[in-house]
Amino acid sequence: MEIASGEFATMAFKRVVRNDLGEFSIDRQMLNVLMSLDGSKTVASLAQEKGLDISTLRDTVIRLLELKLIEPNAAAIPIIDGDFLTYLTQELSQAVGPIAQILIEDAVVDLGNDPNRIPAHRAAELVELLASEIQHQEKATVFKQSMIFKIKEKGY
Repeated sequence: MEIASGEFATMAFKRVVRNDLGEFSIDRQMLNVLMSLDGSKTVASLAQEKGLDISTLRDTVIRLLELKLIEPNAAAIPIIDGDFLTYLTQELSQAVGPIAQILIEDAVVDLGNDPNRIPAHRAAELVELLASEIQHQEKATVFKQSMIFKIKEKGY
């Protein structure tokens, strides 16, 4: 499984119940991580809890994925809500006019996300991408400042 570095820390994994357990061995750290994965903890929070660095935890998680003992829990990843998207559309419309909705849809696709499930941790990246589409620097600055305030307000 390919996991993008920027998204790994925000991912959550859950244990998989397997009926076809073959022979394999896992070390103490793998077992410790496996028992801690509950489907709701992000990798970043688990690393902090266990006192591990992200790269060490990444290796362990990848090995557990290869053994099919865990799987990503997409439902645990916070997504951008409708209020944020409405505000984003309004603010971008003030800067670029009626093409705003199309620019947002294109930017979401460019980021490789489903338009209906944009991960909250990608909000700043989305805003930066959209700001680069605004021709007038002053309008781009106002747009970014407004959206940074909204991102902080939402806790993204």
